[in-house]
Amino acid sequence: MRLHRLDITAFGPFGGAQSVDFDALSAAGLFLLHGPTGAGKTSVLDAVCYALYGSVPGARQGGQGTHLRSDHAEPGTRTEVRLELTVAGRRLEITRQPPWERPKKRGTGTTLDKAQTWLREYDAVRGTWKDLSRSHNEIGEEITQLLGMSREQFCQVVLLPQGDFARFLRADAEARGKLLGRLFDTQRFADVEKRLAERRRATEARVREGDTALLADAHRMQQAAGDAMELPDLAPGDPGLAAAVLAAAAVARSTARERLTVARCGLTAAESAHTRAQEELAGARELARLQQRFTEAQHRAARLAERAGEYEETRTRMERGRKAETVAPALELREDAENAHRRAARAEEKARRALPGDQADSGAPGLAAAARRTAEELGGLASARRAEHRLTELLAERAGLDREERADEDAAREADAWLDGWEPARAALQARIDAAQEAASRAESLAARRDPARRRLEAARRRDQLTSDVAAARSQALDSGQRAHDLRERWLDLREQRLTGIAAELAAHLTDGAPCAVCGATEHPAPARKDAGHVDREAEQHAFDAHQKAEREHVEHKQRETELQAALDAVTAEVGDTPADRIAAEVTELEREFEQARRDASALHAAHQELRRAEAEREQRLQARQQSAVRAAARLTRRDTLDREQATLEAELTQARGAAESVAARAAQLERLAAVLTEAADAARTAEEAAVRLKDADARLADAAYRAGFDTPGAAAGALLDPATHRALQHRLDERQSEESAVRAVLAEPETVAASRQAPADLVAAGERAAVAERRLREAASACDEAARRTAELDRLSARAEDGARRLAPLREEYDRVARLAALAAGTSADNERRMRLESYVLAARLEQVAAAATARLRLMSAGRYTLVHSDDRSGRGRSGLGLHVVDAWTGRERDTATLSGGETFFASLALALGLADVVTDEAGGVRLDTLFIDEGFGSLDDQTLDEVLDVLDSLRERDRSVGIVSHVGDLRRRIHAQLEVVKDRTGSSLRLRGA
Repeated sequence: MRLHRLDITAFGPFGGAQSVDFDALSAAGLFLLHGPTGAGKTSVLDAVCYALYGSVPGARQGGQGTHLRSDHAEPGTRTEVRLELTVAGRRLEITRQPPWERPKKRGTGTTLDKAQTWLREYDAVRGTWKDLSRSHNEIGEEITQLLGMSREQFCQVVLLPQGDFARFLRADAEARGKLLGRLFDTQRFADVEKRLAERRRATEARVREGDTALLADAHRMQQAAGDAMELPDLAPGDPGLAAAVLAAAAVARSTARERLTVARCGLTAAESAHTRAQEELAGARELARLQQRFTEAQHRAARLAERAGEYEETRTRMERGRKAETVAPALELREDAENAHRRAARAEEKARRALPGDQADSGAPGLAAAARRTAEELGGLASARRAEHRLTELLAERAGLDREERADEDAAREADAWLDGWEPARAALQARIDAAQEAASRAESLAARRDPARRRLEAARRRDQLTSDVAAARSQALDSGQRAHDLRERWLDLREQRLTGIAAELAAHLTDGAPCAVCGATEHPAPARKDAGHVDREAEQHAFDAHQKAEREHVEHKQRETELQAALDAVTAEVGDTPADRIAAEVTELEREFEQARRDASALHAAHQELRRAEAEREQRLQARQQSAVRAAARLTRRDTLDREQATLEAELTQARGAAESVAARAAQLERLAAVLTEAADAARTAEEAAVRLKDADARLADAAYRAGFDTPGAAAGALLDPATHRALQHRLDERQSEESAVRAVLAEPETVAASRQAPADLVAAGERAAVAERRLREAASACDEAARRTAELDRLSARAEDGARRLAPLREEYDRVARLAALAAGTSADNERRMRLESYVLAARLEQVAAAATARLRLMSAGRYTLVHSDDRSGRGRSGLGLHVVDAWTGRERDTATLSGGETFFASLALALGLADVVTDEAGGVRLDTLFIDEGFGSLDDQTLDEVLDVLDSLRERDRSVGIVSHVGDLRRRIHAQLEVVKDRTGSSLRLRGA
C-alpha cells in the first residue's frame, strides 16, 4: 500500500481545505511530520484512517462522526476527506463526508445531512477515473479485503501509535494477549475453546438427564419390588451408576420370580379344594330339588281329584256347542235376510212419501216408466240454457258500452277546457326561462371577478402583516449582531490571554523523570507558574461556545429578515398600496351580487322541466280526444248488432220456459221429479226382493236345526257359544289334561322317587363349606396375580433400564472425550503442564515470530547489545505462554523488559512495532506496506542512539518504503530534510511542505 495524496476540508483542527502530497514527501524515503502541541499532527493520521475505514483510531472515535468537524470551519463548508492510494496494483480514490449539521436552506435552524462515501479507480488505459461504489458497506468490505487487515491492525501496523508499544513491551500476559488477539484475529481459537466448553456442558447435561431417567426407573422398580430391592447410594453423573442399578434390578427380579412360583402352588391347591366344595354343594342342591319336586306333584294330584265334577260339566257344554256350530251359518243367513227386509221396507215407505199424488200407488214398473219420460223432457232444455246464458252476456256488454260512452264525454269536456288555456301558460313559462338564463350569465361574469378579488384582499392583508414582521426582524438582527460581535471580542481576548500563559498550563502536568511533551527533557529546573489572571482551557472553551451560539443566532435572524423582506416586496408588487379595508368592501359587494344572481339562475332547470311537462301533456290530451271520436263510431255499430241478437234470443226463451220464471227454473223442476221417480222405483224393487230372500232363509234354518239334533231353531241358537266363551272352556280342558300328564310323569321318574326315600338335604352346611373354599381361592388368585404383576413390571422396567444404559454408554464415552479436550484447551487439565490455553498457544507462536523479526532491528538500534525472546514461563500462579524478555549481550543474562531505561524502552518498542508490522503483513496475505508512520518517542534518545534508530528507519527505504516520523523534537528537523509542518493559529491549523 502506498499513499499518493490526502485532501482535508473542515476536519479536526483544519478549518479550511488542506492537501498533502505524499509522493513528494516519500521521494526521500524518510519524512518528518512536526508542529507545536495541539496543532493537529495526529489528526493527519486520523484523516488517513478515516478515509480508509470510516472511523478514527482509539478513544477519538465516538458518536456518528459529527465530532470530526472542525470548530474553525465556516457554516456552509462541509467536512470532507479524500485519499488517493495504490493497493494491490490498483490506484484508488476514496472520498468520505461524515454527517453534517448544516443551516437550513429555507427557514431557520439546522438540518442533519447523512454521511456519504465515494470509491473511484483510475483507468490507466483511458486516463480517466471510473466510479466503483457509493455504498458505505461495499466500500468498507472492498478496502478491508484489499488491505487484508482490520482498522485495529492497520493502526498498529501502519500508524505506529505513541506509547502503545511501550505499554505492550511491559504489559502482562493477559494484556499482551488481548492486543495480539485483535491483530492476528485468533478469535476462532477462542471460539473453539468456547465451543468445547459448551459441548462439555451440553454432553454433561445429557448424561445427567440419562442418569436421572435411570434412577427414576430404579425408584419405580423399588416400588414394584417392595422390600426386595435396595437402591445404590449414587447421584446422577456418578461413575458406575448404571451398573449398580442393573445389578440391583437383577436381584429384585430373581426374588420376584421365587415369590411367583410359591404363589402359583398355593393357587393350585386352593382351586382343587374349591372344586370339591362346589361339587358337594351342587349334589345337595340337586337332592333338595328332587325332593321338593316329588312333594309338589303329590299336592297337584290331590287338587285334580277334588275338581273332577267341574271338569265333566265343562266337557258336556263344549260338546253341545260344537253341534250348534253346524246350525250357525243358517242362523246368520236368516238374521241377515230379516235385517235387509226391514231396511228395504223403510226405504220404500220414505221414497213413496215424496211422489206426486197421481204416482203414490204405482208399482215399480210404472214408476220407472214415468222417470224415463221426465229425463227425456229435461234433455230438450239444453239449447234453451245456452241461449239464456248468451242473453245475460249480451246485456252486460250493452251496459259496458254505455259506461265507456259517458267516460269519453267527460274526458273530452276536460281536454277542451285545458287546451283553451295552453297559449297563455306557455308564454308565462318561456318568460321564466329567459329571466333565469340572464341571471346565469350574470352569475358567471361575477364568479370570474370574485377569485381575483379574494386573492387581492388576502395579499393586502399579508402585506400589512409582513410590514410589521420585517420591522421586528430587522430590530432583532441588529441586536443579535451586536451581541455576537461583543462575545467574539471577549473570546479572542481570553484566547490571547491563554496562549500567553500556555507555558504554565503545560508545566502543571510535568513530573520528575517523565519526558516533557514539548522538548522531551526529563529534568524540569524552572517550570512556569500561573499568574492570578490565568485563563484555562475551560474558560476559553466556554467563551468560544457562547460566541458560536451568538453567531448562529445572528445568522438565523439575518436570514429571517432577508426572507421576510423578499416576501414583502413580492406582495407589494402584486397588490400595490390600496388599503385592505377598501378592498374588503369591494369583495363583500361582489359576493352579495354573485349570491343574488346565483339564486335567480337556480330556477332555470325547474322552468325548463315544467315547460317540457306541459308540452307533453298537451300532446297526450290531443291524442286522447282523437281516440275518443274513433271509439264512439265503433260503439254505434256494436249497439245495432247487439239489438238484433237480443230480439232473437228472447223469442226462443219465451217458448222454452213455459210457466216457469226461467229455463233454469224449469230444468230444476224436471231434475227433482226425475230423481224422486227413480229413487221410488229402486226402493220398490229392493223391498220385493228382500221379502223373497227372508222366506227362503226361514226354511233352510228349520232343516239345519233338525239335522243337528235340536228340537227348534231357538234351542240351537241357545247352545251356540261365542268365540271368547269357547276359548275359555277349551283352555280349561287343555289345562286339566296337561296337569294330569305332568303329575303322572313326575310321579313316575325313578330319580325323583329315589330322592323322596332319602333323608332331607342340608344346604346350609354345604353352602358354608363352598364359601370358605371360594374365599381361599380368591386370596390365592390375588396373591398370584400380584406376584405376576410385580414380576412383569420388574421385567419391563429392567428392560427399559438396560436399554437406557446401552443408549447412555456412547454418550458417556463422548462426554469423557469432550471433557478431556475442553480441559486441555482451557488449560485446566493435568496433561497441560504449563496451563496454557489454546488461544494463548497460537498467540505464543505469533509472539515468537514477532520477537524474531523485532530482534533483527533491535540489535542494530542497540549496537548488538539486546535481543528480544519469547518466554512461556508462568508468572506467579497464572498461566504461561505470552512472556517477553530481553537478552543483554553485555551480561549474558535474560531479564524482564520492564528493566529497560526510557530510551531503551523506546527503541525496543519501535523494533517490536516494526517486527509486528512485518508479521501482521505476512499474516494478512503479503500485502506490501510502502508507507508507515511512527508517532512520537524520539525525545528520549541520546544522539548516538538516535542516529542508530534513524539508520534502521532509513534502511527501510531499501524495500522502497517511506517512513513518516511524527515528532516535535527539534534535532529531527535538522536530520530529516523532507518535512510536513502543521501550523496553528486562531482560524485553525494549516499544512506546509518543506524540503521535498
